[in-house]
Amino acid sequence: MPVLALAIATSVAAGVWAQRRHGDGAQALTRRLLDALLYVAMPFITFFVVARADLTADAGAGILLAYVAITLTGLAAWAIATRVLHLEPPAAAMVVIAAIMANTGYFGAPVVATLLGHDELGAAVTFDALVSAPVFYVAAFLIAAMLTTRGQPPAARLRTYVLRNPPLIAVAAALVAPDVLAPDALVDVARVAVLAVAPIGFFVVGVQLAAEGGRFPPPLGVPAAVVVGLRIVVAPLLLLALATLVADVPDAYLLQAAMPVGVNILVVAHAYDLDATIAAAALAWSTTLTLAAALVAAAVT
Repeated sequence: MPVLALAIATSVAAGVWAQRRHGDGAQALTRRLLDALLYVAMPFITFFVVARADLTADAGAGILLAYVAITLTGLAAWAIATRVLHLEPPAAAMVVIAAIMANTGYFGAPVVATLLGHDELGAAVTFDALVSAPVFYVAAFLIAAMLTTRGQPPAARLRTYVLRNPPLIAVAAALVAPDVLAPDALVDVARVAVLAVAPIGFFVVGVQLAAEGGRFPPPLGVPAAVVVGLRIVVAPLLLLALATLVADVPDAYLLQAAMPVGVNILVVAHAYDLDATIAAAALAWSTTLTLAAALVAAAVT
């Protein structure tokens, strides 16, 4: 857990330093990094991870309940963003996407292993693969396309969704690709690359924070506060309530549902020019609060 905290802090600090030292050059670098994530790294990771994933395995009722909880959380985020806060589409889309996308891989898996034991790590990885990953490459891009291309013909909206969603294309390819196209060596590289993506995301957050004044955590505006509340409070409580009423859910699923905003929101924000200020604030605050709670929990258990 301390290693995770150090990695996050170092990545954010590096981004802050880069922005203060290089200014517009750091901004240009983040755009190139996000392009590389969107068009190279994420499709590569997605293809080789999905190609070897046992997607037909029965992951249990907990996976279905997790999707119900995420759907309810997203609907609540949409209602607040559009009906209460009256946000413009780029900001409203960011609120909804950040509320439903959790950092269950780079952040969640180590937290589960630390707090619940390594025996629960398999359940944590299953949640990440069968819940968080599809939410990223299907739901998040779809929400961004729907909210930012309103008024366009359906064919144009569909074309925008597909062309700005390279991970989805990688998924489609992985589902039909024979095993010979996914050798063990490249699958291993893809799994390691997953860990490399998150520090890049937090570096981008650091650059964004420095560009807006350098405060950490950044000012918590109302939209970001809504995201934080929905992501780390409402979403896990919804899953807990559903588990109590419907079926037992592994403890790892409940813990994963409470993870902070996923760094992959930056990739979606870059692809659709969504509100980066909300993204950076939601990432910083949700990660800080969740990390602090996890460190306290680890200390007392």
